[in-house]
Amino acid sequence: MRKFLFFVLFIVIGLSYLFEVDKLIARNFNFLNTIKLSYINTVIDISNTIDKYFNQVKTIEELKTENAKLKQYEVLYNTTLKKFDSLNEYVNTASRNNTSSTITQTKVLSYIGFNDFTKVWVDYKKSDDSILGLITGEYAAGIVLKEDDRSIALLNGNKKSSYAVFIGEKKVPGIVTSSDGEENLLIKFIPIWSDIKEGDEVITSGMDNIFFEGLKVGKVLKVSKLSDMKTALIKPYANVLKKKYFYVYKGKSDPILIEEKEDKKATNK
Repeated sequence: MRKFLFFVLFIVIGLSYLFEVDKLIARNFNFLNTIKLSYINTVIDISNTIDKYFNQVKTIEELKTENAKLKQYEVLYNTTLKKFDSLNEYVNTASRNNTSSTITQTKVLSYIGFNDFTKVWVDYKKSDDSILGLITGEYAAGIVLKEDDRSIALLNGNKKSSYAVFIGEKKVPGIVTSSDGEENLLIKFIPIWSDIKEGDEVITSGMDNIFFEGLKVGKVLKVSKLSDMKTALIKPYANVLKKKYFYVYKGKSDPILIEEKEDKKATNK
């Protein structure tokens, strides 16, 4: 106990002595106070500078992140604007060719069956049995039919989705339909004497009154020669299975009817 009391007393006396010495130095050696204040101010300035530097680094990083997001939005905006301009150009082209044509936006409601993603219900109101064109951006996406008083969209890749196209600069005719693969399309009934090659661009021809001429479809991947015609495997531009909204194109007042198309098939057989 005595040792503890002695230790406490020693600490008290030592602190008192230090404070007295500090007061004495402060009264008699003013230049030391100046040095002390200068040191303190220097430490504070350095600390503020360091804080300011790290705050600037943080702000720069935040601005970089914000700038990157703004650039992404700019790209998306320009892409959307370009698609809108392209679609507007095609609408104007279609209108010049036929003043009675219309293009109406439609929304995908649901799949008709979970075993076929290329056949969907859409909210387009259809009053007849004509075959209409389905558009996404500047690309052909499929056809629209009426079934059970509702409109269905048969997307590119569906076995019953087919329409007339031109291939390459020479505008070689053909009919696009589904292929054995899920991602590609097949063009049938290409004249055997036609000159087509890999890389040729495929567009809608408008010869079937389903689309107007000029919508992009895809590019030729492979050309095959049969006994009486050629076929071409093409890579479509549009990924239609991921789209939620499309446009329905209605051309002339006398579009191909489903019954007429079936009759033509029977006649060809």
